[in-house]
Amino acid sequence: MTALLSILVLVFILVAIWQMIKIFDLTQGSIPEGTSQIANDKDNRINGYLMLGFLAFIYIITIICFVKFGDLPLLSNAASEHGPGVDRLMIISMIVIFFVQTVTQFLLHYFAYKYKGEKGRKALFYADNNKLEAIWTIIPVIVLAGLIIQGLFTWTNIMNVNKDNDPMVIELYAQQFNWKARYSGADNTLGKANVRLIDIDRANILGLDEADPNAQDDIITTELHLPVGKPVLFKMRSQDVLHSAYMPHFRAQMNCVPGMITQFGFTPTITTVEMRETPEMVDKVSNINKIRLEKSKSLVAKGEEGLERYDFDYLLLCNKICGKSHYNMQMKIVVETQEEYDAWLKTQKAFANSLN
Repeated sequence: MTALLSILVLVFILVAIWQMIKIFDLTQGSIPEGTSQIANDKDNRINGYLMLGFLAFIYIITIICFVKFGDLPLLSNAASEHGPGVDRLMIISMIVIFFVQTVTQFLLHYFAYKYKGEKGRKALFYADNNKLEAIWTIIPVIVLAGLIIQGLFTWTNIMNVNKDNDPMVIELYAQQFNWKARYSGADNTLGKANVRLIDIDRANILGLDEADPNAQDDIITTELHLPVGKPVLFKMRSQDVLHSAYMPHFRAQMNCVPGMITQFGFTPTITTVEMRETPEMVDKVSNINKIRLEKSKSLVAKGEEGLERYDFDYLLLCNKICGKSHYNMQMKIVVETQEEYDAWLKTQKAFANSLN
């Protein structure tokens, strides 16, 4: 498939170069004797029919894509309180874009056919039309204003983390090419930290200020556990380059910028176990494992190790291209009941107890 696509791209490039050479010849008046590069009525009719054919082609391809790939799973499995609002805004935007694209493409291709060049026909030209300009200015302004205002309300609702809700404070620490999570401990206050204080020999891998009392009960982990229904406020740092903390099922994303602290908050609403049991996820996991099974058979036949069975987990991903191992920069997220979370937390070491 890759080779076929490469050949097609090369062919299209060569055709484009050939056409540009022809255009250049026309502008230079260097048309060979005995040939004509000037379009006649027959050429215009053919191009008009081709425009209609291409219009039908893009509509047919669009319908096929909707039927084959149109379940849009990421618009039905939000696992945070604000997720449905983000999905709703996304669906509205897609409907508007699809409607505008459908209408404008139809008009573009139909008019190219209807008003194709014909001998003796003169094109109607006028410098301006205030009515048309008002229509295609005012309508987009109203639609875009509505989308932007709804987007601002949605964003404000997401970012307005209410301290009265007593959110759990967790730091997400990004570095090439892994994540660390730092829990704020019993005092729910993160201790001071600075990359200049990193001391690998003493296991101070995040640069916590060892003299800060608030840092003593902080807990550093390589797996993120969250209690369901509990508001969480994430503080984000980067050790080296620009990263982006992306948690797709929670509709959460925020850049991690070296030298500054960014934040994002949400409340998880569906545990990992509950998400695994949803019909959509059961089907998805089943399909993935069928593909893995076929791939494993091929690998085993070659004497290689087969693929492990896939099971769904929430993930924290990096959504910025941060280096050669960017694709592998992820951390498992476990959403569980408060009791399960408390039991897990008791197994973790506080920062003060982990120093060498």
